[in-house]
Amino acid sequence: MSKARRQHVISGLLEDNAVTNQSQLVELLAAEDIEATQATASRDLDELGAIKVRVPGGETVYAIPEHPVDRIAPEDHLRRVMGDWVADVGSSGNIVVLRTPPGSAHVVASALDRAGIEEILGTVAGDDTLMVVAVESVGGKALERRLRELAGLRNRA
Repeated sequence: MSKARRQHVISGLLEDNAVTNQSQLVELLAAEDIEATQATASRDLDELGAIKVRVPGGETVYAIPEHPVDRIAPEDHLRRVMGDWVADVGSSGNIVVLRTPPGSAHVVASALDRAGIEEILGTVAGDDTLMVVAVESVGGKALERRLRELAGLRNRA
């Protein structure tokens, strides 16, 4: 199982369960037939931006906060997300299409939305594919080249 898919499952587990510690998360992953060590769970929680929040009754549980739209993602974070999860980039007109592993398109779309890239009008994410709309004055080819560079993919001739 890919890291992206495991992290997608973790996101769902944190939404559906009151996960109080990493050992509990490892057990929940095992129930989903996903083998992970506590160290792996810890790294995944960190990469997902999970934090501990206090719930009614005083207990603390892991949660992944929603990122406000006006929060700008640092470029190194965007490069990491793109490098880890973007498998291919193509364009047609002012549309750029990015391919990701299953369950990861929304993570890349969110990072792009928060990055504040002026050439991007918006994104639409499915399961493993996302569409990025380039502003008309820029066009899809130019944005494709920029996104390929951010993802560490070679530009096409």
